[in-house]
Amino acid sequence: MPSSSPAALDILNLNKRFSEPAVNDLSLTVRNGEFYALLGPNGAGKTTTLRMVAGLLEADAGAVKICGIDAFADPIAAKQVLAWVPDEPMVYDKLTPLEYLEFVAGLWSMEPDLARFRADSLLDSFGLGPHANERCGGFSKGMRQKVALAGALIHEPRLIILDEPLTGLDAGSARQVKKVLTDLVAQGVSIIMTTHILEVAERMADRIGIIARGQLVAEGTLEELRERASADGNSLEDIFLKIVGGVSDGELIAGNAGPPEGKVA
Repeated sequence: MPSSSPAALDILNLNKRFSEPAVNDLSLTVRNGEFYALLGPNGAGKTTTLRMVAGLLEADAGAVKICGIDAFADPIAAKQVLAWVPDEPMVYDKLTPLEYLEFVAGLWSMEPDLARFRADSLLDSFGLGPHANERCGGFSKGMRQKVALAGALIHEPRLIILDEPLTGLDAGSARQVKKVLTDLVAQGVSIIMTTHILEVAERMADRIGIIARGQLVAEGTLEELRERASADGNSLEDIFLKIVGGVSDGELIAGNAGPPEGKVA
Protein backbone atom coordinates (compact mmCIF):
# COMPACT_ATOMS: atom_id res chain seq x y z
CA MET A 1 0.00 0.00 0.00
CA PRO A 2 1.58 3.35 -1.02
CA SER A 3 2.55 5.81 1.70
CA SER A 4 0.36 8.91 2.13
CA SER A 5 3.22 10.96 3.57
CA PRO A 6 4.83 13.58 1.31
CA ALA A 7 7.98 12.77 -0.61
CA ALA A 8 11.32 13.62 0.97
CA LEU A 9 12.04 16.00 -1.91
CA ASP A 10 9.89 17.38 -4.71
CA ILE A 11 11.53 19.65 -7.29
CA LEU A 12 9.09 21.16 -9.78
CA ASN A 13 10.05 23.18 -12.87
CA LEU A 14 13.17 24.59 -11.24
CA ASN A 15 15.09 27.20 -13.21
CA LYS A 16 18.35 29.09 -12.72
CA ARG A 17 20.17 31.19 -15.28
CA PHE A 18 23.57 32.83 -15.02
CA SER A 19 24.92 34.06 -18.34
CA GLU A 20 23.16 31.02 -19.85
CA PRO A 21 20.72 28.39 -18.48
CA ALA A 22 22.26 26.34 -15.67
CA VAL A 23 19.09 24.55 -14.54
CA ASN A 24 16.27 24.45 -17.07
CA ASP A 25 12.74 23.48 -16.00
CA LEU A 26 14.03 20.61 -13.85
CA SER A 27 11.60 18.34 -12.03
CA LEU A 28 12.40 15.26 -9.92
CA THR A 29 11.24 13.48 -6.78
CA VAL A 30 13.18 11.68 -4.05
CA ARG A 31 11.01 9.23 -2.15
CA ASN A 32 11.05 8.59 1.58
CA GLY A 33 13.83 6.22 2.59
CA GLU A 34 15.42 6.36 -0.86
CA PHE A 35 19.04 6.75 -1.91
CA TYR A 36 18.98 8.86 -5.08
CA ALA A 37 22.13 9.49 -7.11
CA LEU A 38 22.16 12.59 -9.32
CA LEU A 39 24.75 12.16 -12.06
CA GLY A 40 25.93 14.33 -14.90
CA PRO A 41 28.99 15.73 -16.64
CA ASN A 42 30.81 18.79 -15.32
CA GLY A 43 28.66 21.90 -15.77
CA ALA A 44 25.42 19.92 -16.06
CA GLY A 45 23.74 21.83 -13.21
CA LYS A 46 23.96 19.26 -10.39
CA THR A 47 25.55 21.46 -7.72
CA THR A 48 23.45 24.47 -8.75
CA THR A 49 20.33 22.35 -8.26
CA LEU A 50 21.38 21.12 -4.83
CA ARG A 51 22.37 24.60 -3.70
CA MET A 52 18.89 25.86 -4.56
CA VAL A 53 17.30 22.94 -2.68
CA ALA A 54 19.47 23.72 0.35
CA GLY A 55 18.50 27.39 0.27
CA LEU A 56 22.02 28.58 -0.55
CA LEU A 57 21.10 29.93 -3.98
CA GLU A 58 17.93 31.70 -5.06
CA ALA A 59 15.98 30.09 -7.88
CA ASP A 60 14.68 32.11 -10.81
CA ALA A 61 11.51 30.04 -10.99
CA GLY A 62 10.02 26.76 -9.84
CA ALA A 63 9.25 25.13 -6.51
CA VAL A 64 10.99 22.90 -3.97
CA LYS A 65 9.23 20.94 -1.23
CA ILE A 66 11.19 19.12 1.47
CA CYS A 67 9.10 16.59 3.41
CA GLY A 68 6.04 18.56 2.31
CA ILE A 69 7.47 21.93 3.41
CA ASP A 70 7.67 24.71 0.82
CA ALA A 71 11.41 25.45 0.98
CA PHE A 72 11.06 28.89 -0.62
CA ALA A 73 8.08 30.05 1.46
CA ASP A 74 9.31 28.60 4.80
CA PRO A 75 13.09 28.12 4.51
CA ILE A 76 13.71 27.84 8.27
CA ALA A 77 11.29 24.93 8.67
CA ALA A 78 12.77 23.25 5.59
CA LYS A 79 16.31 23.55 6.90
CA GLN A 80 15.31 21.90 10.19
CA VAL A 81 14.71 18.59 8.38
CA LEU A 82 17.59 18.99 5.96
CA ALA A 83 21.35 18.43 5.97
CA TRP A 84 23.74 19.84 3.37
CA VAL A 85 27.28 18.51 2.93
CA PRO A 86 29.40 20.19 0.21
CA ASP A 87 32.43 18.62 -1.41
CA GLU A 88 34.77 20.97 0.48
CA PRO A 89 34.51 20.31 4.24
CA MET A 90 33.82 23.41 6.31
CA VAL A 91 34.87 22.98 9.95
CA TYR A 92 36.54 25.28 12.47
CA ASP A 93 40.26 24.56 12.75
CA LYS A 94 40.47 25.71 16.38
CA LEU A 95 37.77 23.30 17.56
CA THR A 96 38.05 19.59 18.25
CA PRO A 97 35.51 17.27 16.57
CA LEU A 98 33.63 16.97 19.86
CA GLU A 99 33.55 20.75 20.34
CA TYR A 100 32.45 21.24 16.74
CA LEU A 101 29.57 18.78 17.07
CA GLU A 102 28.44 20.31 20.36
CA PHE A 103 28.62 23.76 18.73
CA VAL A 104 26.46 22.64 15.79
CA ALA A 105 24.02 20.93 18.16
CA GLY A 106 23.72 24.21 20.04
CA LEU A 107 22.72 25.97 16.82
CA TRP A 108 19.85 23.49 16.57
CA SER A 109 18.93 24.11 20.25
CA MET A 110 19.45 20.47 21.14
CA GLU A 111 19.48 19.41 24.78
CA PRO A 112 23.12 19.09 25.98
CA ASP A 113 22.77 15.45 27.07
CA LEU A 114 21.22 14.42 23.76
CA ALA A 115 23.82 16.44 21.86
CA ARG A 116 26.66 14.68 23.66
CA PHE A 117 25.10 11.26 23.08
CA ARG A 118 24.63 11.98 19.37
CA ALA A 119 28.15 13.42 19.08
CA ASP A 120 29.79 10.38 20.71
CA SER A 121 27.75 8.01 18.53
CA LEU A 122 28.61 9.84 15.30
CA LEU A 123 32.30 10.11 16.15
CA ASP A 124 32.41 6.36 16.75
CA SER A 125 30.52 5.64 13.53
CA PHE A 126 33.03 7.63 11.49
CA GLY A 127 36.05 6.22 13.31
CA LEU A 128 36.82 9.62 14.86
CA GLY A 129 36.54 8.57 18.51
CA PRO A 130 40.33 8.45 19.08
CA HIS A 131 40.60 11.97 17.62
CA ALA A 132 37.62 13.50 19.42
CA ASN A 133 39.77 15.94 21.42
CA GLU A 134 42.32 16.86 18.76
CA ARG A 135 42.14 20.17 16.88
CA CYS A 136 40.58 19.92 13.42
CA GLY A 137 43.27 22.19 12.01
CA GLY A 138 45.72 19.28 11.92
CA PHE A 139 43.37 16.87 10.15
CA SER A 140 43.62 15.61 6.58
CA LYS A 141 40.90 16.57 4.12
CA GLY A 142 39.34 13.14 4.53
CA MET A 143 39.13 13.46 8.31
CA ARG A 144 37.72 16.97 7.99
CA GLN A 145 35.11 15.63 5.59
CA LYS A 146 34.03 13.04 8.15
CA VAL A 147 33.77 15.72 10.85
CA ALA A 148 31.63 17.82 8.49
CA LEU A 149 29.40 14.83 7.76
CA ALA A 150 28.99 14.14 11.47
CA GLY A 151 28.05 17.76 12.04
CA ALA A 152 25.42 17.60 9.29
CA LEU A 153 23.83 14.54 10.91
CA ILE A 154 23.80 15.74 14.53
CA HIS A 155 20.17 16.98 14.38
CA GLU A 156 18.90 13.77 12.73
CA PRO A 157 17.75 15.24 9.39
CA ARG A 158 15.17 13.48 7.25
CA LEU A 159 16.77 14.50 3.95
CA ILE A 160 20.53 14.59 3.38
CA ILE A 161 22.08 16.39 0.40
CA LEU A 162 25.58 15.21 -0.44
CA ASP A 163 27.74 16.88 -3.08
CA GLU A 164 30.68 14.55 -3.85
CA PRO A 165 30.85 13.23 -0.24
CA LEU A 166 33.69 10.76 -0.88
CA THR A 167 36.13 13.32 -2.24
CA GLY A 168 39.47 13.04 -0.44
CA LEU A 169 38.57 9.88 1.48
CA ASP A 170 40.84 6.85 1.48
CA ALA A 171 39.35 3.39 0.96
CA GLY A 172 38.84 2.72 4.67
CA SER A 173 37.18 6.06 5.35
CA ALA A 174 35.01 5.75 2.25
CA ARG A 175 33.77 2.38 3.49
CA GLN A 176 32.90 3.90 6.91
CA VAL A 177 30.97 6.73 5.27
CA LYS A 178 29.12 4.40 2.92
CA LYS A 179 28.10 2.17 5.85
CA VAL A 180 26.76 5.16 7.80
CA LEU A 181 24.77 6.32 4.77
CA THR A 182 23.41 2.83 4.08
CA ASP A 183 22.33 2.48 7.72
CA LEU A 184 20.56 5.85 7.58
CA VAL A 185 18.59 4.88 4.49
CA ALA A 186 17.62 1.61 6.20
CA GLN A 187 16.21 3.76 9.03
CA GLY A 188 14.04 5.73 6.60
CA VAL A 189 16.28 8.73 5.95
CA SER A 190 16.40 9.96 2.33
CA ILE A 191 19.62 10.87 0.53
CA ILE A 192 20.29 12.69 -2.72
CA MET A 193 23.93 12.57 -3.75
CA THR A 194 26.07 13.74 -6.63
CA THR A 195 29.19 11.76 -7.43
CA HIS A 196 31.63 11.20 -10.25
CA ILE A 197 32.43 7.76 -8.82
CA LEU A 198 29.88 5.83 -10.84
CA GLU A 199 30.61 2.55 -9.06
CA VAL A 200 29.34 4.13 -5.84
CA ALA A 201 26.08 5.16 -7.48
CA GLU A 202 25.75 1.74 -9.10
CA ARG A 203 26.12 -0.09 -5.78
CA MET A 204 24.30 2.25 -3.40
CA ALA A 205 21.52 4.10 -5.25
CA ASP A 206 17.92 2.91 -5.35
CA ARG A 207 17.31 5.20 -8.30
CA ILE A 208 19.59 7.25 -10.51
CA GLY A 209 18.89 10.53 -12.28
CA ILE A 210 21.11 11.77 -15.10
CA ILE A 211 21.21 15.50 -15.71
CA ALA A 212 22.68 17.24 -18.76
CA ARG A 213 22.40 20.84 -19.90
CA GLY A 214 20.33 21.60 -16.81
CA GLN A 215 17.65 19.01 -17.58
CA LEU A 216 16.82 15.56 -16.27
CA VAL A 217 17.43 13.38 -19.32
CA ALA A 218 17.06 9.91 -17.79
CA GLU A 219 15.89 8.46 -14.48
CA GLY A 220 15.21 5.09 -12.95
CA THR A 221 16.74 2.04 -11.37
CA LEU A 222 19.91 0.65 -12.90
CA GLU A 223 17.87 -1.97 -14.76
CA GLU A 224 15.43 0.65 -16.05
CA LEU A 225 18.30 2.77 -17.32
CA ARG A 226 19.80 -0.28 -19.04
CA GLU A 227 16.52 -0.85 -20.85
CA ARG A 228 16.15 2.80 -21.77
CA ALA A 229 19.68 2.99 -23.13
CA SER A 230 19.44 -0.44 -24.80
CA ALA A 231 22.55 -1.44 -22.86
CA ASP A 232 21.56 -4.78 -21.38
CA GLY A 233 24.08 -6.00 -18.80
CA ASN A 234 26.32 -3.00 -19.20
CA SER A 235 27.86 -1.05 -16.33
CA LEU A 236 26.50 2.30 -15.18
CA GLU A 237 29.55 3.93 -16.76
CA ASP A 238 28.60 2.53 -20.18
CA ILE A 239 24.96 3.55 -19.71
CA PHE A 240 25.93 7.04 -18.52
CA LEU A 241 28.26 7.68 -21.45
CA LYS A 242 25.67 6.43 -23.93
CA ILE A 243 22.94 8.65 -22.48
CA VAL A 244 25.10 11.74 -22.13
CA GLY A 245 26.52 11.11 -25.61
CA GLY A 246 22.99 10.96 -26.99
CA VAL A 247 22.21 14.30 -25.38
CA SER A 248 25.39 15.79 -26.82
CA ASP A 249 24.22 14.63 -30.25
CA GLY A 250 20.89 16.39 -29.67
CA GLU A 251 18.80 13.34 -28.75
CA LEU A 252 17.18 13.34 -25.32
CA ILE A 253 16.66 9.78 -24.10
CA ALA A 254 14.13 10.75 -21.43
CA GLY A 255 12.87 13.76 -19.54
CA ASN A 256 11.99 17.11 -21.05
CA ALA A 257 11.15 17.98 -24.63
CA GLY A 258 14.56 19.23 -25.66
CA PRO A 259 17.87 20.60 -24.43
CA PRO A 260 18.30 24.32 -23.84
CA GLU A 261 20.25 26.28 -26.36
CA GLY A 262 23.76 27.29 -25.47
CA LYS A 263 26.25 26.01 -22.97
CA VAL A 264 25.38 25.28 -19.34
CA ALA A 265 27.05 27.54 -16.79
